[in-house]
Amino acid sequence: MVTGASGFVGSVLCTELSRAGYIVRAAVRDPRRVPTGATEQAVIDELGPATRWEAALEDIDCVVHLAARAHVMRDSQSNADLYMRANAQGTLRLATQCAHAGVRRFIFLSSIKVNGDATQARPFSPLDEPRPCDAYGESKWEAEKHALQVGRETAMEVVVMRSPLIYGPGVKGNFLALMHWVDKERLLPLGRIANRRSLVNVWNLCDLMLTLLTRSDVSGRVWMASDCEDLSTPELVRRMARVMGRRARLMSVPVPLLALAGTMVRRRAQAARLCGSLQVDVAATRQELDWSPAVPVEEGLRRTASWYQEAKAHVG
Repeated sequence: MVTGASGFVGSVLCTELSRAGYIVRAAVRDPRRVPTGATEQAVIDELGPATRWEAALEDIDCVVHLAARAHVMRDSQSNADLYMRANAQGTLRLATQCAHAGVRRFIFLSSIKVNGDATQARPFSPLDEPRPCDAYGESKWEAEKHALQVGRETAMEVVVMRSPLIYGPGVKGNFLALMHWVDKERLLPLGRIANRRSLVNVWNLCDLMLTLLTRSDVSGRVWMASDCEDLSTPELVRRMARVMGRRARLMSVPVPLLALAGTMVRRRAQAARLCGSLQVDVAATRQELDWSPAVPVEEGLRRTASWYQEAKAHVG
């Protein structure tokens, strides 16, 4: 069973699981949005501490838990309890009911925001002490602890994956905005940024999930995901432009001025993400799982650009 199956990660994962020979049950809130890769569906109410999962879990061997209250830029701190209710308490509820239902393995998609918002001298490691900086990151950290504790107290195998920014068809936020600017050939004041950011395309993320479903030595641990090629913001713009057939128009503006401008227009967090570094250490993932990304960054960007251009043409 895949929760959050109608999302942009869930829809690809259902397809990949089906291709790998799994019978896939999609847990969705809207029965009209069942992905094509799913052969069964379970309609579930809002994710939280009282969600009823019993019927959905009947005859299920493995669960991949993607559903969550998503991170929202500039979200009010007053919504912190909503993140905890959906992400932390909702995950505890699901994991507990999975264990009671006899589910063998539970894979939880967490976030690199559990580690923090930025890296300095070295990438984040799964062994680093978590330092979440906002309500979303806190809720994901609590969810991880809940899920792993259920695994320690029961026979269920629990696996946690932390992901940086995921891109692919359906991506939103800063990544989609950047694609729009590149498509319009806007002059972007990002040429002097010398950061490094880890990304993961949805196909590599799903490929790693399939690996975590089949390996016998992965439970009780946190695994990091990425494309294994960190990019600066200017390099990302150049690569986007190349696959979209556009010119990359970059202007060199001192980074402190960009940060100041972001603060002045109340976009400080967005500016920090464009200028700062956030790297993920995937050495353990690659070495211990004998895993490497199936889809290179260039191909992932090309597929994402194709979706963007098709969606734009459809709207037009």
